[in-house]
Amino acid sequence: MPATLSFSLKQARRLALAAQGFNGRQPPAAIKAVQLNRLIERLGILQIDSANALVRSHYLPLFSRLGNYSSDLLDQAAWSQGRRRTLFEYWGHEASLLPLSMYPLMRWRMRRATRGEDIYQQLARFGREQQGTIRRVLASVQELGALGAGSLSTRQERAGPWWDWSAEKHALEWLFAAGEVTVAGRRGFERLYDLPERVIPSVILQQPLLNEAEAQRGLLLHAANALGVATEKDLRDYFRLSPADSRPRLAELAEEGDLLVCEVEGWRQPAYCVAEPKVPRKVEASALLSPFDSLIWERSRTERLFDFRYRLEIYTPQHKRIYGYYVLPFLHHERIAARVDLRAERALSRLAVHAVHEEEPGLDEAGMLALAVNLRQMADWLGLAQIQLNCPRASAARLRVALAQIEGG
Repeated sequence: MPATLSFSLKQARRLALAAQGFNGRQPPAAIKAVQLNRLIERLGILQIDSANALVRSHYLPLFSRLGNYSSDLLDQAAWSQGRRRTLFEYWGHEASLLPLSMYPLMRWRMRRATRGEDIYQQLARFGREQQGTIRRVLASVQELGALGAGSLSTRQERAGPWWDWSAEKHALEWLFAAGEVTVAGRRGFERLYDLPERVIPSVILQQPLLNEAEAQRGLLLHAANALGVATEKDLRDYFRLSPADSRPRLAELAEEGDLLVCEVEGWRQPAYCVAEPKVPRKVEASALLSPFDSLIWERSRTERLFDFRYRLEIYTPQHKRIYGYYVLPFLHHERIAARVDLRAERALSRLAVHAVHEEEPGLDEAGMLALAVNLRQMADWLGLAQIQLNCPRASAARLRVALAQIEGG
């Protein structure tokens, strides 16, 4: 199908940034639930990750876009009872928080999981071989209400590292993937599972079941709106669709005129965008980005858009790391201009800056000042009194001057 639109790389960046909520507008002084929910509806998804070197990853994308908001608002939206709950947990882009409005778009994935498809092979095998355990665990949830895996475990031996799950944990995860239980809340970082009818509003559960094609088209349209302009791979990655599912659905959406095929300067693959895209004249947002932010989580797209190669080095041995353990990219206006290795040292009430790496051609004085402001705002948001610079690089010396400037020292 011939391309109908053509974008320069600069235009594609602006489309992507605006679609992701980086429009350069000043957020209100007091962030309320309505602003938070509106942003999450726009993004469609917040990835959850266990790393807590700074703060749990699902909190950061909202801070990057809204500034100093109360994390209690997100906790209430995700895990409270009643009307304040607007989100649910499921496998979206990895483990994720999604708006309740998207629950119907995920039920096809739950049905596939019941058949042992689209889930981890080990979990699928457990589902085939351990239905007795699964039914026993489900009966316990039905009888007792929200439960964590630890309260059901019958294992006697000590658990091993990482994914050495008990049989009960496997059962709960299978039931979660199949949609027979959902996450009612969390105790610390431990999931508490309950029946969907006791967690998800009945008005959501009673919606007619969509067939797979309808749901997949809905997810791809949401991804297209959230990404601005994107290749087929970018779009299917957003909600982790397979090529076999995404390619025919994209052809249908293009045929129906819901998506337009387009070209982006320097991209080898054709791209897609929604009809009548509005390219901002400029984007002047500055933000520290979570490694799991939806703007940058598809690494090849990040390279195509920003000429920025990014890899998280948490699992890289220390002597092989290039930039640091928990490195946040720094977005300044329309480029990713620096990388900052950060740690929240809560016992000492300080935000530790272990490394600052500027990207060519570097940060000008205004850019360095913007980085200092972002770090000060992050420290305030996290309730940390001090910013500690541990980096010996010249970039950190410039940052120290900028921090002194904004703090009046």
